[in-house]
Amino acid sequence: MTRSFIICCCLLFCLPLLLSAQEGKSPIWLKLQPNEAFTVAGNLSEGKKMEDLSWAWNSAIACFPQTQVQKFTGNHVLYALDLPSFSEMEIWLVPEDKNANFSIYAYEVGKVANNTTVPNLSSCIRCEVDHKWDYKKRGVTQDHTRRVKDILAINNPYQVLIGVVGAEGLAEGAYTLHLKINKK
Repeated sequence: MTRSFIICCCLLFCLPLLLSAQEGKSPIWLKLQPNEAFTVAGNLSEGKKMEDLSWAWNSAIACFPQTQVQKFTGNHVLYALDLPSFSEMEIWLVPEDKNANFSIYAYEVGKVANNTTVPNLSSCIRCEVDHKWDYKKRGVTQDHTRRVKDILAINNPYQVLIGVVGAEGLAEGAYTLHLKINKK
């Protein structure tokens, strides 16, 4: 009876953690040093599709409008990191396949918790996004890379969550993320 009790207790405590990991909800934590370049390689196959993207057009988040939803329907791979106060961060996403259609978003929160990780995000400090343009922009040419900038922390440190996403249902594709925190 004690063995059964121990097994049941282990299942009760471990099962939610295992299910969370299988659902792809846990972000991959990155440790960055300010003023040093950092790269991480990944693949969309490590993520999972999000059935509910309505968090993105919630007015307390305002990440991307519902009209752009097709650019975020593939697998999402999430990364998290600490952004120290008095710093600015830039993120470049470089797909291995130049013809692959990727998107990226990054948002700032006070502390990563269940209600601050998409799709359960209720609000954020700031959200920035880059995806394939619908129309050409005068004087600017877009290539296969995506870039997010203006991720800032002034007086307070924040945590940043980055979503690398396949557009139009893309669920597989290698990429490299290039990150840099510029601390003043």
